[in-house]
Amino acid sequence: MPFTNDTVGDFFEKQVMKDPNREFLVYPDRDLRFTYKEFDERVNMLAKGLLEIGIGKGDHVGIWATNVPDWLTFLFATAKIGAVFVTVNTAYKIHEVEYVMKQADLKAIAIIDGFRDVSYLETIYELVPELKTQSRGSLKSENFPHLKNVIFIGQEKHRGMYSTRELFLLGQHSDDEQIRSIMKTLDKDDVINMQYTSGTTGFPKGVMLTHYNIVNNGYYIGERQKFTEKDRLCLPVPLFHCFGIVLGVMATLTHRGTLVLLELFDPLMVLAAVQKEKCTALYGVPTMFIAEFSHPMFKMFDLSSLRTGIMAGSPCPIEAMKRVIDDMHCKDITIAYGLTEASPVFTQTSTDDAIDRRVSTVGTAMPEIDVKIVDPETGETVGPNEQGEICCRGYNVMKGYYKMPEMTELAIDKDGWLHSGDLATVDEDGYYKITGRIKDMIIRGGENIYPREIEEFLFTMPGVKSAQVVGIPDEKYGEIVGAFIVTDEGTDLTEEDVRDYSLSKIARYKVPKHVFFIDDYPLTASGKVQKFKLRDMAVELLEKRNEEQV
Repeated sequence: MPFTNDTVGDFFEKQVMKDPNREFLVYPDRDLRFTYKEFDERVNMLAKGLLEIGIGKGDHVGIWATNVPDWLTFLFATAKIGAVFVTVNTAYKIHEVEYVMKQADLKAIAIIDGFRDVSYLETIYELVPELKTQSRGSLKSENFPHLKNVIFIGQEKHRGMYSTRELFLLGQHSDDEQIRSIMKTLDKDDVINMQYTSGTTGFPKGVMLTHYNIVNNGYYIGERQKFTEKDRLCLPVPLFHCFGIVLGVMATLTHRGTLVLLELFDPLMVLAAVQKEKCTALYGVPTMFIAEFSHPMFKMFDLSSLRTGIMAGSPCPIEAMKRVIDDMHCKDITIAYGLTEASPVFTQTSTDDAIDRRVSTVGTAMPEIDVKIVDPETGETVGPNEQGEICCRGYNVMKGYYKMPEMTELAIDKDGWLHSGDLATVDEDGYYKITGRIKDMIIRGGENIYPREIEEFLFTMPGVKSAQVVGIPDEKYGEIVGAFIVTDEGTDLTEEDVRDYSLSKIARYKVPKHVFFIDDYPLTASGKVQKFKLRDMAVELLEKRNEEQV
């Protein structure tokens, strides 16, 4: 039996009762601190405010924001009133946000003013022009029939939007009884969170995760790091990913620890936060850790409080792992593997594992989860050290993809096994290694990118006859995006044209780093594009470019 049947709201309140004055959430750069009790009071106030504007059980509420202080307030407030919290990637641009808002049937979306080169405010006003002419609470959008409210996270007032300050004020006018009565109707198997993961079919799929999925997965992730209430986790990864919500927030909550959050990743801010707050754990993808220990001011910081943490998202270079253990004092650092559909972790190393295990494997199966490796062709389980597709089954498997039953059936077989699309081996001691991918996916610095989505997008560009996207090996990110394009006759496109068009419409990490124009693609006998040949061509062409530049 997994650890708990509690919903997120119930579990949080139990932790508040046990230790109300323990710090739950800290923003070191703002010196903003909430105890478990103070944070719970803030959550209840926002939950009541959301109820006041007509958001309730089963409604879908999106959030498009960096790790701002009230991001987590929305997570727990929606959990308490039974709304589904839909997380939106901060790097998304208008093309992707429009898709998610429609596909997720959002009733409300909470936003900040913007991030990097994207104004979220301008984007939302462009998508929902009715905001400027209709009164709040009675929004009727032609493009988004389900959308009734847009919430601005902050104190500023914007036409047609509620501010979080106003929601807190609205929440003061009712008691907590309404929340109590709703919480009694909630079930552990209710969907609490939807996260969008890119799909081989083109556009992203909404992964439906339940209370049962994420609370239990968080608990076992914390156990592998030997978390206790004394642990203080520095969390510089985005909250919109499972890495943030489950590995970070839920692992900390289930062990009554303290979250030390950063709004955006900055290596210097991470080092300062660890020293100031005496953090015992640190998370990140390998490129984050490398940026930290490579920083010119690295030796000025005292990181001796660090003990453990998680490195995940992409394979970890051995030398980087040694630096993290020796120079950053994370002697008990762990490696985790999984996917959003698995809530997300189903194998992880332990603090007790030898260093070579932590570098060369992704650990053993998590408690209460079955893991097996099967022949992708036959579905038969393979023997030790034989390569096959890694699959899992257990409490952690998603409820499905939102409004995509056929895709759900492809991912989860009739016996309940979730098929990862990743190739792996397992040794006689039960340690798993990820060896490749069946799915045509690129992993750039921890971000999953599906070529089909970018190919379909590039096809919308005038002058592009067809496009094929592949991952190109890269020292910094592991892989980067490369595009091979066949243009319409008489069209004269340049690499810059393609990049500029892409930068204005899709997330920066998906934009092709390199573009190659060719007359036709290498094909199999049955007419399928041989992407492995394109990948080899990209490497050769880039080597030639470099030689010419020298």
